[in-house]
Amino acid sequence: MTRAAMILLTIGGALFVALLAWQGFGSVASTLLTAGWGLALVAVLHLLPLVLDAGAISVLFDKRRDPLTERDAVFARWIGESVNSLLPAGQIGGPVMMARQLAQRGMSMRDSAAVITVSTTLQAIAQIVFAMLGLLLFGASASHGAFHNLQTAAMIATAVLGAMVVGFYLAQRRGLFGRALRVISKVLGKRDWSSLTMRADAVDAAVHALYGDRRRVAASFALSLAGWLVGTVEVWLALRFLGHPVDWVDALLLESIGQAIRGAAFAIPGSLGVQEGGYLLLAPLVGLPPEAALALSLAKRARELLLGMPGLLYLHFSERSWQRRRATRLPATD
Repeated sequence: MTRAAMILLTIGGALFVALLAWQGFGSVASTLLTAGWGLALVAVLHLLPLVLDAGAISVLFDKRRDPLTERDAVFARWIGESVNSLLPAGQIGGPVMMARQLAQRGMSMRDSAAVITVSTTLQAIAQIVFAMLGLLLFGASASHGAFHNLQTAAMIATAVLGAMVVGFYLAQRRGLFGRALRVISKVLGKRDWSSLTMRADAVDAAVHALYGDRRRVAASFALSLAGWLVGTVEVWLALRFLGHPVDWVDALLLESIGQAIRGAAFAIPGSLGVQEGGYLLLAPLVGLPPEAALALSLAKRARELLLGMPGLLYLHFSERSWQRRRATRLPATD
């Protein structure tokens, strides 16, 4: 873990504990315990948006050349979510491991890096659309004062997220990987970087080619947006189990704006503390008591543990298996 990641994790952890202490550990825990085994059902329900997100990846596969299937995309997506949720790697660790998983399953590293880069960008764009949809629906049904109070905070989070996505997209169109590697080679020097630079340029070319296929790009975006929308059911169901049911529009608001706030804090591992603060900010607008808002956030983190721990375990064994296969293919040396 880098020093920056450690500092951000410490800040997020301190905020997380402070928010729980402010509302009272006992009241939050008692609300969470109300859900009981319902938390397991919420975790199972999350498999549906996970499969949709995996579909957003698999539609970018070149079926004529790549030997991968939708099943491979599901496993890659599962591992990526597990890494993003539970490991202190910010939000970059998940995409890196997804590209690595696809490469280990038979796709070229060039194509796997391009597919994950494009699908991650499209998912982030879909997230912005999802956040704006939540604002529009809530604005149509809420009082002017409540909507105005929400609008400022939500627009800030969405603007930050949007600026990052636009910057990432423009960097891709200008040769993100090749430019980055050339900068690194100038800083580090002392070795021949030409081979790696050629590979980076090949990834940039593959990214350009994918963006040029509008049909597949549109399908990936649509599946990503569907994944965000289906995630609303997870919030709706969790709050019912917690004893604080809300209607669909309120659940959409909590999920869309809550995820935008979490996405804007991508540098903090797991958005620890920020997610909880976001739900506390949104809670009064949908009539949730603060302890229920924190219990909802903890329910989502419980789901991340229930699905993420097996995902990390699977990653461990799949990496060991791949290393063994790779070792058997390498020629023996004296």
